[in-house]
Amino acid sequence: MVYVLADNIISPLGMSSEENYHAVKSGQTALRQYSDGVMIPETFTASLMSHDQKEGLRMDGTTPFEAMVTASVKRALEETAIDLAHESVVFVLSTTKGNIELLSQDNEHQDDLYLGTSARHIAESVGIQSTPVVVCNACTSGGGAILLASRLLECGLYDYAVVSGAECQSPFIISGFQSLKALSPEACRPFDLERMGLNPGEAAATMVLGRKPLHGGCWAINAGCVRNDAYHISAPSKNGEGAFLALKSITEKEDLESLAFINAHGTATMFNDQMESVAIERAGLGQVPVFGLKGYYGHTMGAAGILETIISMKALDDETVLGTKGFDELGVSGRISLSPHNQHTDKKAFVKMLSGFGGGNVALWATQHQERDEQKPLPSFTVAHHVTISPKGVWIDGRQWGDGGEGPSLLSEIYKKEIGDYPKYHKMDVLSRLGFAASELLLNAEGERMAEAREDRAVVFFNRSSSICADKAYLETIADKENYFPSPSLFVYTLPNIVTGEIAIRNHYHGETSFYVMDQRDEDMMGRVVQASFCDGMTKSILGGWLDYEDDAHFMADIFLYVVN
Repeated sequence: MVYVLADNIISPLGMSSEENYHAVKSGQTALRQYSDGVMIPETFTASLMSHDQKEGLRMDGTTPFEAMVTASVKRALEETAIDLAHESVVFVLSTTKGNIELLSQDNEHQDDLYLGTSARHIAESVGIQSTPVVVCNACTSGGGAILLASRLLECGLYDYAVVSGAECQSPFIISGFQSLKALSPEACRPFDLERMGLNPGEAAATMVLGRKPLHGGCWAINAGCVRNDAYHISAPSKNGEGAFLALKSITEKEDLESLAFINAHGTATMFNDQMESVAIERAGLGQVPVFGLKGYYGHTMGAAGILETIISMKALDDETVLGTKGFDELGVSGRISLSPHNQHTDKKAFVKMLSGFGGGNVALWATQHQERDEQKPLPSFTVAHHVTISPKGVWIDGRQWGDGGEGPSLLSEIYKKEIGDYPKYHKMDVLSRLGFAASELLLNAEGERMAEAREDRAVVFFNRSSSICADKAYLETIADKENYFPSPSLFVYTLPNIVTGEIAIRNHYHGETSFYVMDQRDEDMMGRVVQASFCDGMTKSILGGWLDYEDDAHFMADIFLYVVN
C-alpha cells in the first residue's frame, strides 16, 4: 500500500485538481467541435488546451508537452517538502506519443522525440536526479505508471514517486484514430446506445506517492493488476478476459461492501464499452455504480489513468458518484449500473479500470482514510535463458545461432528455420518481429510450450526509441496533404507495447504485459522494475529485457527468461 501525498491536473477545464473536479461535478465539458482543416481534413470533436492556456504554460527551451508536464509536477510538489535530489525519489512518466509532432520537424528539440530524453529533461527541471522511467502501454499507461511506482515503493526501492501522465494531441494521433474509424464527430456518449466513438483529449496530471502518509486523510493505492486479453492487438476480448482477470485479482482480498463505484475506461467506442460491461458483470460487480469521464475530457490517453484516478478521489472526498456525461440509455449487454446524474455515497473505496491496444488491461483499488504500514519483501530472481539478436548475429545462451549472417535478414532466417507457421508475423512492424523472433528462440530454449492459457508469466520490455521505426512509416501516409491516406494497419504499430501483445496472443499469456522507455540502457533501473514486477503475487517468470529497433543498422534484442527464486 502506498499513499497519495499531493496531486495536480492541468486540462482545458482548469489548472488544478480542485478546479477540474468542480467543473466536472457541475457538468461542464471541455469537448468542442473543430472544423475541417484543423489537424485532419474532416470535422472532429476533441478537448484541447486553449491558446491562452498554452501561452501561460510556455517555457523557453522546452516543448509544449514538456512545459505542460513540468507545470503539473511543480504544482503538485508545492504541497510537499520532499528532497527531490535524494536518490529515494523516482520520476515515472506515462504517455503514448509524447513529442510526436517533432517527427515531422527539424529543430533543436529533435532529441526530445525520444520519450526517455524528454522524461529526463522534465525530471532535471524539477530537481529529480534518479533515472526516470516512461510507461508506454497505450491507453493503460497512466494506470501502469501508478502501479509501477506503487510497487517500487512497496518493495522499499524508493521512498517517494512523482508520477505524471500527459498527452498533447497532434495530426499524427488524430489521423490515426480517424483511420480506425474510431472518432465521433459529436461529443462522445460512453456506454450509450447511440455512441459513435471517442473524442481525443489533452491534459497533464500528476500524483506524488509516498511509502508513508503525510496525514490521516491520505488516499491509499491498495492494489493493482495488469492482465492481457491474449486476443487481438487492437480489439478487446469479447468476453472481457483481461479486464475480468484484473478485476478479480484486485477485488478478491478487499471489502466489496466499501466499494463506492467503478470509474470505467469508457471510451464510447463500440467494442471497448461492451467489453468493460461484460468484465464488470463477470466479476460480480454489476450492482456497483459505474461512471466514465470521457464525456468531460475526451480520451486523454497517457494522462487518462492518472487524471481520472485523481477526479475519482476528489469525488469520493465529496461523497459523490459522478454522472456519466453523454449517457442516456444503456447500449451494452453487460448488466451494469450507470446514471447521467451525480449521486451520494458514504462508502470509502473505488476501482479504476483502463484498457488499451496490445490487449492490456489495468485495474486499481484505492481507499480513503486507511493506513497500514507494511513493506513487501524484495523478490530475487535468476536468469534461466538468454537470447541476443543484433546486426552482428544471434546468440542463444551464449552460443551463436546460424551461419553468422548480419543485418535485418537475420529475422527472416529465424522465422524460416525456427517458426514458419505463423503468417501474421509478416504483418508486424520490425520492432514486433524482432521481439517475436527473439521470444520464440527463448521459449524454444526453455523447451516447455504450454497449450493452455497462463497468468503466471509476464512480458516486460525496455528500450530507448519507443516505436520510432513504425512512427516514420505511418507519418509517410499523412505527410502529403494531396495524397493523404492514414493507414490503420501501420497506425496500430505506432505503440511499442504492441509487441508484448503479439507475444501474449501467440503463447496464450494472460499475465502482465508492460513496455518501458528510458533515455539509455540502465541495468540497475531495469533490474528494479523486473523485481517490482514479481511483486504482484502471481508472476513466477518474466520474458523481458532490452528490445530496440531504430533502423536496419541499429537494433538489439537482448532478452532473458527471468524466474523468481
